[in-house]
Amino acid sequence: MASQLSQIKRKLTTLSSPTLARFLSLATTPFKEPISSSPPSPDPRFIRHTSQNPNLADHSPFFRFPPTKTTTLPNGIRVTTQTAPSSAIHTASIGVWIDAGSRYEAPGTNGTAHFLEHMIFKGTSRRTARSLEEEIENMGARLNAYTSREQTTFFADVQSKDLPFAVDVLADILQNSRFPEYAIQRERGVILREMEEVQGQMEEVIFDYLHMAAFHGHPLGDTILGPEENIRAIDRVDLQRYILTHYSGHRMVVSAAGAVNHEEIVNMISRSFKNFSEDPATADQLVKSNPAIFTNSQITVEDKDIRLLHLAIAFKGAAWTDPNSIPLMVLQSLLGAWNRSIGVGNCSGSQLACRVSTDNLAESMMSFNTNYNDTGLFGVYSTSPPDSVETLSTVIMEELRRLAYQVSEEEVLRARNQSMSECSRVSSKNEGFHQAGIAILIILIRATNMHVDSM
Repeated sequence: MASQLSQIKRKLTTLSSPTLARFLSLATTPFKEPISSSPPSPDPRFIRHTSQNPNLADHSPFFRFPPTKTTTLPNGIRVTTQTAPSSAIHTASIGVWIDAGSRYEAPGTNGTAHFLEHMIFKGTSRRTARSLEEEIENMGARLNAYTSREQTTFFADVQSKDLPFAVDVLADILQNSRFPEYAIQRERGVILREMEEVQGQMEEVIFDYLHMAAFHGHPLGDTILGPEENIRAIDRVDLQRYILTHYSGHRMVVSAAGAVNHEEIVNMISRSFKNFSEDPATADQLVKSNPAIFTNSQITVEDKDIRLLHLAIAFKGAAWTDPNSIPLMVLQSLLGAWNRSIGVGNCSGSQLACRVSTDNLAESMMSFNTNYNDTGLFGVYSTSPPDSVETLSTVIMEELRRLAYQVSEEEVLRARNQSMSECSRVSSKNEGFHQAGIAILIILIRATNMHVDSM
């Protein structure tokens, strides 16, 4: 060890010599590029496939969607297709969209539409549930469904050569499902477990309460899954009656996109979709007979086990076809969204997100704009500590008022760029807010009892 220390000392003494000083002086001398009278020429490797001068080419054709074609069959079913360019891969998607969501359920039957969605894949007179799954998997296809408040949808993603099979499967499950009793009992348990999972997701719960407050006493305010007592009572007769009542041609659209041919799809649907109700009533007529009335109410639910307070403030929004739905879409982008885990807040283009993050008012916030056939919901949902909710709600309302009267063109431009659809009525960007009225819904999740008060 003494020998090693001696060697180290000698090396340090050597490095302290004038040679080291000269080396350090050279190392600290700034590097000077050679002076040239002409600018450096570009490296030819980087201009091999392009030009030094920008080319203002017109790229708009690449952003135009292919045209859609629509045909209405004698039984009322509308078939609409969108053929992808020839350069697209040889895949296609086809779906059946039915105006038969929870909104159209009769009193005491809430949850039937969702229950039926589960049961539709449990076997037909031609296919067992197992054979149906095997056929889909063997093709590498995907078959799925979902239920919303106004629609039930069944769709398949397949290779274009398998489109006839996909149409046959969709027609079979929608017209020939058997609903065996053992499958009903099994799915009953599956849906009850799904309900438990949903109730554990506060974001799902808050919007169910929001609909209950906004459309109190109307089917649009009911949950999609339905209450537990209904799930335990729904039987085979209820499912068959729901199909006969709501699965009619005039409330059904078959859409296909990708590597599809419109005439071929129309012929397939004409041959396969024959046994549906011919009731001429449309969803628009049903909505007009029982319109959703926006109620000014407040719901407070207390839960001592929840650390954060969940707050939703909503206004009456716009229907799908209402021109105000576009300005509201832009307003939604203006309000934006923020989450503490993301970290971006005071640098966000949303002034609401900036204020919430800078003043430490919430854990998260997001704006929403939900559209239905004749109405909608527009507002802000946030989670925050209980001692910040009063200030947070004040900030939200101040920002809503500011957007109605003081929004800048720069903000609108940013919001338009962020929106999925272009707003063709920029000049009326505030009309949606003005006509939404001043009805407010506030939902607070804090304690143990729920009550509904009229505002």
